[in-house]
Formats: sequence, C-alpha cells, structure tokens
Amino acid sequence: MSGNYIPKDIKRYPDALTVGEVAEILRVSTNTVYKLIRSGQISSVKIGRENRISKSNLMKHIHKGNEADTNPGKIKTKKVR
Repeated sequence: MSGNYIPKDIKRYPDALTVGEVAEILRVSTNTVYKLIRSGQISSVKIGRENRISKSNLMKHIHKGNEADTNPGKIKTKKVR
C-alpha cells in the first residue's frame, strides 16, 4: 500500500464503518480486521455489540502502509546461531 492509495469506492461508505465494510475495503477477512483492532493498529469504538471504525482512522492506517508491520498474523522469528 503506497502513501497515496485510496480505495476506489470509499466515498459510498458511511463515516462509521462496520468490521465487514472495513474487510471489504481492505480485501481481507473479518478475522483479520478484528486482529488489527485488538493489536491497536486500527482504532475502533464499540457501539452495542459491534465495533465501528471511522473512515478517517481507516485512511490513516492505509497511509501508514510500510511504516509499521500491518500483518497481524505474521510470526516473528529470531535467528539461532
């Protein structure tokens, strides 16, 4: 994801996105979005039983791109000599 990447139809979504909508925009599973929320990489607000992500927070995450490791499922390993 480069610094200027903006998903095509993001304007058609509401300002407060559901986990499903974020997954659709990022083209990942909802489980991945939940992992991003739990790890603090994407900020969310709990409304009732659902998490909502603001469009601006999602865009900040997208623009961060390569600054931080955005793969919550990545396994970190150490070299052993």
